[in-house]
Amino acid sequence: MSDMGNVVNTVTLRVNRFAPRPERDRDRSRGGSPFAKKSSPFGGSGASARRRPRGKQWVQDYTLSARPEDTVLDCLLSIKRTIDPTLAFRYSCGHGMCGSDAVSINGTPTLLCTATVKDWAKQPSVSMVDDEGFRHTGDTAVIETDDGDDSGNLGIIELAPLPGFPVQRDLIANIDQMLDQIRRLKPYLQANDELATTDEGKIDVFEYLQRPEQLAKYEQLSNCIACGTCEGSCPVYAGGEAFIGPAALITASRFINDSRDVQAAARMDAIDSADGIAACQSVRACSRECPRGIDVGEEIWQLIAQIKER
Repeated sequence: MSDMGNVVNTVTLRVNRFAPRPERDRDRSRGGSPFAKKSSPFGGSGASARRRPRGKQWVQDYTLSARPEDTVLDCLLSIKRTIDPTLAFRYSCGHGMCGSDAVSINGTPTLLCTATVKDWAKQPSVSMVDDEGFRHTGDTAVIETDDGDDSGNLGIIELAPLPGFPVQRDLIANIDQMLDQIRRLKPYLQANDELATTDEGKIDVFEYLQRPEQLAKYEQLSNCIACGTCEGSCPVYAGGEAFIGPAALITASRFINDSRDVQAAARMDAIDSADGIAACQSVRACSRECPRGIDVGEEIWQLIAQIKER
């Protein structure tokens, strides 16, 4: 491709867009439904947080010049700056560390900043229809556009908000419920106050010491960036209505396995409920796209085993 200076690579981003109704329409008071399900203790903070936002939905294609090694975030930033400043998406560090830019790419929850055009762009497919007008139900035919690499068409990338969460605008999902669930499990070290002291009663050591094998039990779990890709992949999670979610369980497991924490029993009690580990179906879809390499499904299974063995 680089040998053909007259060929410009292009990629099409097919974005599922959403524009919410004005606040004055959405805040209109409504009576409660007598058939409404009782909210989960791990659910949102109120009915408005759980209500599906209403507004205009449409799909919009953007075709732009791109290199195969560009990230999808690079493409969206180019669109924002040169084509459509109204396109809304979330990002921060751009290096796969903050987790703020998680979306659905071609139906798979992942981070915009780590997804490259060459890995995610796909050629459009057409149904295989025979001469008599019958469509085959097997594989679909693929439009070949790279013979001789004359067209420079890298393909199409479909983008949508992160599944399992209410959408705020375009590719921005409201992850407040997930963060609230994590907070309710007290995601901080609860250690005792017995620091090492000298004979005179002065504090001698400020660190809570650990052996390498103790650190290994939770070190990988501490890399979780709460991006929500595991929850977007989970077929059970739906904004906290029926399941606390894998992100909160990973947070709980991180401290349960920390030898310095003295609240392991209380943490296990908090998730040992119908909305906690009992709701996990062990599908392990949560492990597929973790950007930090955490085997979420396996960790949850180990957590379930720990609780059952108490």
